[in-house]
Amino acid sequence: MLGVELRDSSVLAVMVAEDGAVRARAEVALGGQTLADAALDAIQRVGNPSGASGPLGVASHAPQSAACQAAVHVLAGRFVGPFIQTGADAAGTAAAVAESWVGAARGVEDAVFLSVSDHADGGVIRRGEPATGSRRRAPAIAWLALNPVEREDYRKIGCLEAEVATAGIVRRLVWRIKAGDRSSAQDAANGDLSKIRAEHVFAAARGGDGVAISVMRDTAKYLGMAGANLVLLIDPQVLVLGGIMASAADLLMDSIRSEIARRLPSPMMDGLAIVPAALGDDAAAIGAARLALAART
Repeated sequence: MLGVELRDSSVLAVMVAEDGAVRARAEVALGGQTLADAALDAIQRVGNPSGASGPLGVASHAPQSAACQAAVHVLAGRFVGPFIQTGADAAGTAAAVAESWVGAARGVEDAVFLSVSDHADGGVIRRGEPATGSRRRAPAIAWLALNPVEREDYRKIGCLEAEVATAGIVRRLVWRIKAGDRSSAQDAANGDLSKIRAEHVFAAARGGDGVAISVMRDTAKYLGMAGANLVLLIDPQVLVLGGIMASAADLLMDSIRSEIARRLPSPMMDGLAIVPAALGDDAAAIGAARLALAART
């Protein structure tokens, strides 16, 4: 079975065996081509010729967007698969399915997945099935309201995403520098604030830079609030933390656990496992393949 994740600047395709193992993987940068063309190229590279039939799932951070729907329409003309009827799945939901299938929440009936990288994504597994709401838009965790202040970026991409996605982390560091603080992240970007990336902030924090450490502490606070809110609503057995929470676990995981614990009733916290995601960047594509197979059977 095949799974495809449509991303902002690339497309990832994976060929997945029945046991969940990834047999082949290809990521294609968009460059000047469309999402559909990049997806077809990626699918070709993992060994499935154009026009072949079989389970093919598609996931995207923005499954309702015009670009995503246009790509699905093109793929539907080339492949026979359940996604023709269902459209693309949300990347967070697909990743939650993957982590509960062969990842960090394997075999768990009730799990919540929360991930932050370029975007903030989440997924909910209830009684072994993904919970997506009446219009397949839930859980829209990027829009969790965690700050009473109203800002333009909150209204565009959501409060949580604006604060904790990689661009938001950089933005908060740059604001501190412009306010007069000094960070070693500036040196890594040769003094050009526009070239600072999240990786520079992480490296600075690991090196003991006080401003970067403060930014990461604030990031953990927002993520802990988001995680606690999801746990309070869902009461899962496992909370799976992905994206930078897994890749930069040394900077975030302990602080996030502490923030969540401060906000949950003790009995709920005592019965909760908080674990890093196991499938990395492949999770959404793996989950899309699994959802396609489930829809076919």
